[in-house]
Amino acid sequence: MIISKTPLRISFSGGGSDLENFYSFNGGAVLSSSINKYIYVSVNKKFDEKIRLSYSKNEEVSSIANLKHPLVRETLDFLKIYKGIEITSTADIPSEGSGLGSSSSFTVGLLNTLSSFKKKNLSAAKLAKAACKIEIEICKEPIGKQDQYASAFGGFNLIEFKRNNVVRVRPILCKKETIIDLEKNIHLFYTGKSRKASLILKNQNEELLKNKKATENLIKMVSMTYELETKLNNNDLSLFGEYLHESWMLKKTLSKKISNSFIDEIYNAAINSGAEGGKLLGAGAGGFFLFYAKPKHKKKLLKNLSKLRLMPVTLNTDGSKIIYKSS
Repeated sequence: MIISKTPLRISFSGGGSDLENFYSFNGGAVLSSSINKYIYVSVNKKFDEKIRLSYSKNEEVSSIANLKHPLVRETLDFLKIYKGIEITSTADIPSEGSGLGSSSSFTVGLLNTLSSFKKKNLSAAKLAKAACKIEIEICKEPIGKQDQYASAFGGFNLIEFKRNNVVRVRPILCKKETIIDLEKNIHLFYTGKSRKASLILKNQNEELLKNKKATENLIKMVSMTYELETKLNNNDLSLFGEYLHESWMLKKTLSKKISNSFIDEIYNAAINSGAEGGKLLGAGAGGFFLFYAKPKHKKKLLKNLSKLRLMPVTLNTDGSKIIYKSS
């Protein structure tokens, strides 16, 4: 048996600039960090020739073509594994629509585990590139590339998406004390609402092709992302909340599906409780809300958002890795 552990991520700035409709013309950049919440994938050789899959559902088939889970089906085909295998997936958080990059974390973890099963070790760059190929090119998901690289590499990074399709991962070089202060000030709340990210991102892709203002606002978000990187590298958190706020205001203009009255009500309640800024993670419309608020405001924040579930997190430095392999 082989087990992989792959981190989820929180994105602070630049989300949406990792979509090909944008970065192929303008270049993109996302500031994000992996966190101490994970997707676990275990793989074991099956005693017969069948394929068994266990996630929120159970599947057992004689041919990978009959698998209903597209990411598993296409990953097995990509690695040329066609029989005699059992795959199980578990997660620390809701597995769909969280805004924490769970789908790509699963794909990266699955690739890592199955590659190890075939006695091959893939680098973080190769894991991320292969995950992008499976999700975007083969499965035709209208998503970006940030989540695959965030989960494969791990850590606190600026991830750049070049016009020529090259992706570069640049670590944030701040002091450990700055990370500790940042962790004290960030608060993740689960909205209780899940959503299909691909539907929102499809709409956002369409807006980028026809709406000049959406493109202009995303260019502003990328510029802010580089500014935030500079401040973090200088151990300056003084405007971190303001950057989150401005980023969220701009992100809402990219698609009408990103926010709604329920989301706006949560955001306003947080700001009125002392939060300096925040943003909905992922594509929008549900999942986790990230707020930046000093510890002195935490009690009021918890009281005014009492209907939501707080999920404490720390920033994580490890990317996808194999944590168990039987001989």
